[in-house]
Parts: sequence; structure tokens; C-alpha cells
Amino acid sequence: MLEQLVKGAAELGWVDWVVTLTALAYIAGASRNKIWGWYWGMASCALWAYASYAYYQLYLDALLQLFYVGMALWAVYRWRQRGASKGELPISRVSARGHGVYIGLGAVISVPFGYFFDAYTPAAATYWDAFTTVFAVLATIMLAKRQLDNWLYWVVVDAIYVGLYYSRGAFLLALVMIVYTIMAVQGYRYWRRQWALENGLI
Repeated sequence: MLEQLVKGAAELGWVDWVVTLTALAYIAGASRNKIWGWYWGMASCALWAYASYAYYQLYLDALLQLFYVGMALWAVYRWRQRGASKGELPISRVSARGHGVYIGLGAVISVPFGYFFDAYTPAAATYWDAFTTVFAVLATIMLAKRQLDNWLYWVVVDAIYVGLYYSRGAFLLALVMIVYTIMAVQGYRYWRRQWALENGLI
């Protein structure tokens, strides 16, 4: 699989490569709790939306990338506004009830989204695309709110995306998602330490 990923990645065009580089810049910043990561995220997601729609027929994923652009703008505003008035937005945790709401909401929304795109569009891998799209939206909301637990959701979502992109021949994006999965684990570890420091636990 890895050999095919590398070979396929070498044959891809400039859009995929620009998406890759900017996406890696974004995740590097986000995992280190840096606001500049969001600017790279805007550029990456705009191009990623184009690639998902035009090349891979992953329409929900294309919509997701456009959502990310909007979320990046909101996150920059939220982080900067809090920084200007009350100090840096602190890292927080999601309660058990909050996880129940996120997971329940994600499951309920994923099924009708998958059915609609399966029945009425030529989109590929509709149910998997719907699941990853919905839970990526929820994880992005958590990230913008600086909730530590967002990284646990990203580990699962990014790992699923590896298989999804690989199945569509998007080999470079599949490689990116492997890196994303690893960096999500690192992001969780880094943010957890920062959260512990902010709360006087270490």
C-alpha cells in the first residue's frame, strides 16, 4: 500500500502538492496551539475543496473544505478577540455529556446525509464521506473553541480518511491523512500538557 501511495503521489499535479504543503503547515500550527496555523488552513482548504469536487467526486468533502475556510475565519476572530480582552483563550475539556451530544448528533446526521448523496448524486463513498464530514465538522468546532478532546476525534476521522482517499486514487491526500493522524496524536499530547499547566496540575 505504501509503495502505491508514494508512486501515485509522484504522478499528481500542482494542486495536490500545494494542498499538501499548506495542509501540513496548518496542522503543524494547530497541533502546537498557534493561531498562524489557521491562515495556512484557509489556503489549503480552499484548494482542497476544488480538488475533492473536480478530481475525486467527493462532494461532501468539498463542502466540508469550504466550511473549514469559514471556521478558520471564525477561529481567528475568536482567538484574537479573547486574547485582546481577557487573555489567551484557555484550553478546556469536553464533559461526558458533551461527548454524548457530539457523538449522538454526528451519528444522527451522518445517515441522512449519506442516503441523500447516495440516492440523488453521482458522489462516491457516500456514507463514509458523510461520516467523516460530519465528525470533522464537530472536531473543527471543538478545535476553534480550544477544546482538548478535538484531537481524539481527529485521530479517528483522519485514520478513516486515509482509506477513503486511497480508495478514490487520491494517493497524496491519503499520505497527508497518515501524517494528520500522527500529528493529531501529538497534538493531543501537547495540548493535554498545556491544559495541565494552565490548571496547575503539573
